[in-house]
Amino acid sequence: MSIYSKILVVADINRDDQPALARATQLAAQSRSRSHITLFLSIYDFSYDMTSMLSSDERDAMRRGVIHQREQWMRKIAEPYLGDHFDFDVKVVWHNRPYEAIIGEVFSGEHDIVIKGTRKHDVLESVLFTPTDWHLLRKCPTPVLLVKNEEWPNGASIIASVHVASEIEAHLDLNDRMVEQLQCLSSRLDAKPYLVNAYPVTPANITIELPEFDPTAYTDAVRGHHLTAMKALRQKHGLGEESTLVEQGLPEDVIPKAARELNAGMCIIGTTGRTGLSAVFIGNTAEHVIDKIDCDILALKPQGYISPLDPGNAK
Repeated sequence: MSIYSKILVVADINRDDQPALARATQLAAQSRSRSHITLFLSIYDFSYDMTSMLSSDERDAMRRGVIHQREQWMRKIAEPYLGDHFDFDVKVVWHNRPYEAIIGEVFSGEHDIVIKGTRKHDVLESVLFTPTDWHLLRKCPTPVLLVKNEEWPNGASIIASVHVASEIEAHLDLNDRMVEQLQCLSSRLDAKPYLVNAYPVTPANITIELPEFDPTAYTDAVRGHHLTAMKALRQKHGLGEESTLVEQGLPEDVIPKAARELNAGMCIIGTTGRTGLSAVFIGNTAEHVIDKIDCDILALKPQGYISPLDPGNAK
């Protein structure tokens, strides 16, 4: 299975090292087919558009000059990451909304993944997601990989946060896609694959309202259901029992804990969206999980997801 052969990397204008580009070249190096990486940057300076002393042609010339300077800078910072096993180019556009520029490039360039670096909080040792990150997670039609560090951890694992108890077809399909990507990425990054699932704690108020209710039997039944569903999913994709983890608790607690204990270099999550609507949400569970995870995040959309920025939606 060959995935991610046309990679869009968002350049970080605030630093010379480029973790997202490092991860992109790492993936490209292990691809079965020749990959193409585009290093992309959206820039905008309000003053260039509002200077009344300049003509329209003069403003255009100034913008072209700034774009050219940025292209030269991007080619320079990319040099340490380049190799012979993939094609590479740079692209700079003038746009006042970076996330719209990135998603527009996804559509026009038919890229199959967006890779972007995230900022790490120096004090809390956690990842700080920018507004652009959140817009991409919610609205980008392709998978979005948010990269924390340039160096891939030694002996790292990749975990996929699956929702095995659902009977909704979209969730089941998303589980399958997540496992497929988990297996492919684990192979390309030489990592151990794990499926992680959280099942709910028995609500305390039930035992009060229903005295005859047996919380132990209920918890055992719920756990048994999740274990059975997890077994079916792992067997479907040829994974062993040692590659699965089913824990009681909220996903926003279980998934980050598993990521730490399993030395995860990446966590794959599924996001939810309202297909075809302009109001698209990433989903509360995924949003809370992302906030607590200190590793790369790969976010996948449901099958059939339509971005509100899809040019095909224009009326």
